[in-house]
Amino acid sequence: MIGKISGRIDYRGDDHVLIDVRGVGFVVHVSQRTLSALPGVGEAVSLYTDLLVREDLLQLFGFTTLVEKEWHKLLMSVQGIGAKASMAILGALGPDGVSRAIALGDWNAVKAAPGVGPKIAQRVVNELKDKAPTVMAMGSAGDTTAVPVAVEDDAVIEPTTPPPAPAPGNNGAQAEALSALRNLGYAPADAARAVAEAASSAPGADTAGLIRAALKLLAPKG
Repeated sequence: MIGKISGRIDYRGDDHVLIDVRGVGFVVHVSQRTLSALPGVGEAVSLYTDLLVREDLLQLFGFTTLVEKEWHKLLMSVQGIGAKASMAILGALGPDGVSRAIALGDWNAVKAAPGVGPKIAQRVVNELKDKAPTVMAMGSAGDTTAVPVAVEDDAVIEPTTPPPAPAPGNNGAQAEALSALRNLGYAPADAARAVAEAASSAPGADTAGLIRAALKLLAPKG
């Protein structure tokens, strides 16, 4: 598995870039949002990657963060969502927007992606809503952005090393959960109250567990 590529951009297409790694060119497909964030031709870049393997096809997909890559893998697990639809959703909403839409059950936001109909959008939300807190916790645990870096002649393809998951009982779990809820648009007071209540009920919960419990507390009643 090719988990990460570091090199220089040789070419920018409509939905992909060609990255030169020590004289070997890799075609990496990216979302429109990611493409717009990448540097120009000749500049150094580093992307997390996911390799799609089919009987007659090998395709690399690139992401600026591990959270974006994780959402791509989860979206692809939903029936009716292929690589093209996944990249369209990520391009329209971004990883934070996908987290927000799925955690809040906002399938209309998912439907806004090109080529995604209402039935598929609802299926995405229904199948992935329980996984949203875990992905949100990945983003809250630290900076996972693969920013462009200086690339020397010994640039290599690197395996992905995920950031460490917060340990149970971590004192920072409440702060990370609070940050994730505020990113979803909840008022600071409401988010803080829900996280405090969740932490009181489960003192040893990690960030994902606190987010999941707090979202249940914040869900509309009735």
